Amino acid sequence: MTQDLPVRDVARALVFDPDQRLLLIAYESVRPIDPARPDARTFWFMPGGGLEPGETHVEACRRELSEEIGVADAAIGPQVASCDGPFHLFKAPRFARERYFVVHLPDDQVDTSRLAETEDNPVLGTRWWTLDELESTGERIEPAGLARVARDIIDGTNPASPVVLTWQPFTSGTPHDGAPLTQTP
Repeated sequence: MTQDLPVRDVARALVFDPDQRLLLIAYESVRPIDPARPDARTFWFMPGGGLEPGETHVEACRRELSEEIGVADAAIGPQVASCDGPFHLFKAPRFARERYFVVHLPDDQVDTSRLAETEDNPVLGTRWWTLDELESTGERIEPAGLARVARDIIDGTNPASPVVLTWQPFTSGTPHDGAPLTQTP
């Protein structure tokens, strides 16, 4: 159930390169994400992670970018979105309270050599996505609506207040709200 999940405050970044591409990390889910494709376990997420005691979201975002992509002292832009709710694709399910910030890098050079050691789930790789690719992919991108937020940022339309996003529907085993899935005849 949702109330039994530990709460985790998280800071993530929409990291853009000069070509307006968005950096995402591929993870392997601990459970299938599509009952029609039981071997499908890959999902893509922004760099970032949990806050350490006493950290602000901005401080955590900066630390996570240093740990995961080797970018120290990144200029952290405004918070543009959030996503709160149960998340079950990582080894340790949690009620995630995520805040998303904008980061523009001067180039596309990242160092992910330390990424796997900081993660709970297997890391499959990283990729710079064009917005067209992001909007048309059949890959699972978390959270739902990320491509729209990224497009708005690139088009110069930062939201006046953070956009509220939701997790993609969980299609196997347990949905994101923690209730068992029901079978329809």
